[in-house]
Amino acid sequence: MVYPYTVIVDAARPVDPDRAREAYYVVLHVKELWWSIAGFVGLVAVLQLTSYLHTKLAGRRRNSDEQIHDLEKTGSARGRGLSLRRLPVAIINTFRVLAFRCTVGIGSYQLNLAEVFLTAAYIVMLFTLAFLDTTSMEGKKLDIAYWGNRAGGLAASQFPLIAALGTKNNIIGYFTGIGYDKLNYLHRMTARVSFVLLWVHAGSHIAPAPGISAYLGELFIRAALLAIVAFSTLILVSLRPIRTASYEFFFYAHFATVMIMLAGAYVHTSKMELAYFIWPAILIWALDRFVRIVRLVAFNHSYFGFGSGSGTMDATTELLSDHFIRLRLRRPAHFHWSPGQTAYLILPGVSAIPFEAHPFTIASIDSPLLSEGATEKEPELGASAPYWKELVFLIQARGGFTKRLRESALEGKPVKVFVDGPYGPSPDLGKYDTSVLVAGGTGVSYTLPVLLDIVHTSADAKESTEHLSWVSDTLLKAAQLAPPSLKVEIRIFVTGPNRSVPGMNRSGSFDDDSITGGSENEKKDSLSEVLAHSAVTVAEGRPELGALLRQEAEATTGRMSVDVCGSQAIASAVRQGVRFGVAGATSIMRGNPSVTLHVESFGYA
Repeated sequence: MVYPYTVIVDAARPVDPDRAREAYYVVLHVKELWWSIAGFVGLVAVLQLTSYLHTKLAGRRRNSDEQIHDLEKTGSARGRGLSLRRLPVAIINTFRVLAFRCTVGIGSYQLNLAEVFLTAAYIVMLFTLAFLDTTSMEGKKLDIAYWGNRAGGLAASQFPLIAALGTKNNIIGYFTGIGYDKLNYLHRMTARVSFVLLWVHAGSHIAPAPGISAYLGELFIRAALLAIVAFSTLILVSLRPIRTASYEFFFYAHFATVMIMLAGAYVHTSKMELAYFIWPAILIWALDRFVRIVRLVAFNHSYFGFGSGSGTMDATTELLSDHFIRLRLRRPAHFHWSPGQTAYLILPGVSAIPFEAHPFTIASIDSPLLSEGATEKEPELGASAPYWKELVFLIQARGGFTKRLRESALEGKPVKVFVDGPYGPSPDLGKYDTSVLVAGGTGVSYTLPVLLDIVHTSADAKESTEHLSWVSDTLLKAAQLAPPSLKVEIRIFVTGPNRSVPGMNRSGSFDDDSITGGSENEKKDSLSEVLAHSAVTVAEGRPELGALLRQEAEATTGRMSVDVCGSQAIASAVRQGVRFGVAGATSIMRGNPSVTLHVESFGYA
């Protein structure tokens, strides 16, 4: 039997009889690890497919007036005894609460129990496989020759997985239906566990006398040292405080250290005939970049000389307030997206490096209401037309790139933009009986297109307050376009130091002298119309999200979707609001709706 693995052998010493067994166990346990990972990914894919088919089937039943057969809509009346027919739905909701809504705090960051379980299981599996079967032929337990080299082999075998989890065109995401942004946590987690294993591998060669110093003249040893130093640097700059303080520095350091690490790892593993762990990682990364470049050229062809109209993709930037920017550009005819998806923007005139890309949520909707054959509807939409027709992004100005973008917005000049996307899944809320959308700050860029899509889908089926002016006209049109079969409620909570609508007196109307100027008068009119609409209520102070969610749950049956986009604090409050009190087993069996939660929160892990 030929083992694709070799170890360092000193020619002055006799051949180690354990070498073949060491190599055999490396290959065996790497295979076991990958079969376990593949099995788990397959299980998640099957569960996601089952959930998707169930949602579609339930939607058809509702549309064909067969609601009585839907387990999520049948059972005892609310407030009476428990319904055993709703037990399967209760079990599913209990799992959702435990896995995704119960969290463990690590500093200011929250991990749900599913992430905690996956992290613990992955660590236990790798270290168990590293130290299992490490008794030598002479009976020596935990022989360093066994677990030392195996730790390195296991860590190297995870490089393709780490690369796959970190790509935007994510093959694991395609199978499981999980967005690349959610998988990014697993990308970081698997990298950090592999990093520890690599130091276990390195330590096993450094600690024994004469240690690694006897082999420093070897190229593959110097390559290994280069790779592990680069990896250590990468882990350091990837820590959340550093990424939060200077994301651009992390971005450039990440690229440089990964290239150095992979090059060193390839040279080192080639000596042990394990390079087949490294080159797939390089291939996955290169393939993702190739696909992104092809999409970039396809969606921005006029910039590359493949179409007429140079500059047709130039964007306009508006400073909506001191720290918020709206970026608008014409939608390419062949560019389509779904609500809640993101796009990567490349602004060569703003970025420090010409082709650095930054992700932002698309705040507009790809709606056929303004297709080429229906442009007569555009005047009816007024100032809200960009949210139905163009690509719109709401961006918070902080440091680095967004700070420079703010300066560009102050100048009022158009900027050249390359668009890469769209990326990420889109929530399908058309099959839910009730949808609750919660937004904080620029989180409206996620919830607004979702709301517009609900309004559009329903119509097709024939069934701080200064920031409010950004989308007030669009909210008004959404409420006006909603068909009678769709009930839309818009609740606006005014937070911040000045908890009042600018220019509004106690009676709810605007003072004549409070807002002046043409554009400001337009904002006043738009706000007045929105606030006067029967679907809109305004309150001061932070909302009691838990109470609001309980209220909505008590008013509905069937299925309820809760989508939130905002800070970690808002996301945490919503998670708490849809735990056992609203979606527990007894609540579901007594008639409460089945609750699905989708979280898009700001911040870095």
